Amino acid sequence: MSRFLDMLLTAAACTDRGMTTGEPKAPVRRTWAEVHATAREMAAALQAGTADRPGITRGSAVGVLAGEPAAIAPAAQAVWLSGGSVTMLHQPTPRTDLAAWAEDTVSVLKMIDAQLVLLGPPFDALAPVLEEHSIAYRTIDSLSGAGSITPDAAAADEDDTALLQLTSGSTAEPKAVRITHGNLYSNITAMAEVSRLDVERDRMVSWLPLFHDMGMVGFMTVPMVKALELVTVTPADFLGRPLLWAELISKYGGTITAAPNFAYAVLARQLTRAEGPLDLSTLRIALNGAEPIDPAAVQAFVEAGARFGLRPEAVLAAYGMAETALGVSFAPVETGLAVDEIDAEQLEAHRRAVPGTGRAFPKLGPPLPGIEVRVVGDDGRVLGEREVGVLQLRGSSVTPGYLTVDGPVATQDAEGWFDTGDEGYLVDGQVVVCGRRKDVIIMGGRNIYPTDIERAAGQAADVRAGNAVAVRLSAGEDRHRESFAVVVESRRAGDAEAEAAIRKDVTSRVVSAVGVRPAEVVVLGPGSLPKTPSGKLRRAATRELIANRS
Repeated sequence: MSRFLDMLLTAAACTDRGMTTGEPKAPVRRTWAEVHATAREMAAALQAGTADRPGITRGSAVGVLAGEPAAIAPAAQAVWLSGGSVTMLHQPTPRTDLAAWAEDTVSVLKMIDAQLVLLGPPFDALAPVLEEHSIAYRTIDSLSGAGSITPDAAAADEDDTALLQLTSGSTAEPKAVRITHGNLYSNITAMAEVSRLDVERDRMVSWLPLFHDMGMVGFMTVPMVKALELVTVTPADFLGRPLLWAELISKYGGTITAAPNFAYAVLARQLTRAEGPLDLSTLRIALNGAEPIDPAAVQAFVEAGARFGLRPEAVLAAYGMAETALGVSFAPVETGLAVDEIDAEQLEAHRRAVPGTGRAFPKLGPPLPGIEVRVVGDDGRVLGEREVGVLQLRGSSVTPGYLTVDGPVATQDAEGWFDTGDEGYLVDGQVVVCGRRKDVIIMGGRNIYPTDIERAAGQAADVRAGNAVAVRLSAGEDRHRESFAVVVESRRAGDAEAEAAIRKDVTSRVVSAVGVRPAEVVVLGPGSLPKTPSGKLRRAATRELIANRS
């Protein structure tokens, strides 16, 4: 039996800690022992199969399309107890074109060679769509009546696949990260060690989507296999009323939570206006990761939360990716956000992070136990401290490969190194990420990171927070050198006079921040910018959007 399954079974005996779901309307709490008992019944039904469909066995790939954590937790366990792998399918939204979604989902299921889809609330109504495309499915509610299994020591070993995590980005060319039982065990134990998890004291609170690695691994699998108290709601609950996040931390004495940077910016604005009694003093870890961290947004969150007892030391900056299951590096706990201020000219012209002024990047902590990080230059040379290059990883958490529509693709070189595609550097043993290498804008010999442009543009009047994108424009027939465009969303889009003012303000702020002028500023209406299913802005798709507009 894999160490991951052994860890899960140990936690399954826990009868005093568990998960609470259904907030704020109808909260229900079940112990992890109760969740596991349900999972064993589901596993029996999965293994037995049906009259027209064989049961799943070791190595079977199973897709899961459900939004309710109460259904997902035992269903995922059931698949793992049966030796299968779990793929959390991207969920359609009310605006989703179901025909396009079905086509993308069929591509994903073929790519992973899925034997079955488990369908649960609130997506049961999509059964006819799956039937139309001959996709085998069973509803999670129907997985009963076959008794209960006894966990099999031969269910899976370290190299078997536990998760096939769909990467963020275009689903037109899907790609799944293959996370083995060994990868998952290594990453979970490493994160638990550096975050100093205390099963008796810690309570996790989350609204994160479970089709994203931070949600599925960090705030479902970790508490499930470590027997931590968990309070979890859906992203729709948070987006419908962001202050619910803080209310749940206050109500349950939450000690650990996490979110991308944009969510802390949203919550900061809510806390500024909040009048009701809230207690955020119990929070010891507010992990910020999954997208570039804006120190100004963190500061706004800390200041807004201070009157409710939030301690600045609770902020924990992190670097992670699906290719390591979740975590790569965590800043030390109880230290707050540490920022490395460097000379902008040295960074842009000489690719060196020399202490100075002009740019500030969060320190993302040392690599987790079992992970090595190095920085490599364009010539393949391993670089020293404060030299900027591509970050590469090696270790027991790193995926052995991807599944793609063209077949499996290895991720590691002959020495086991994985190229992240992120540019950054090391300082005092900590990782600093500057940006995605493919997104870097090169002008006049300078390397300009789009996040610097986007943060400046996002401060312009009437620009929707978190909805500014800088995209590289390559040199071509219509321009002599590489440049960039800035695309923003505004509720005043369509008003010619307002758009002109926005473009002027954005241009001024960008020039002030990075010293170069955008070739174009495009103003779009709310909801226009392309985003991944987990809510990240898509620069490549944005470039195509403005290139194809009339």
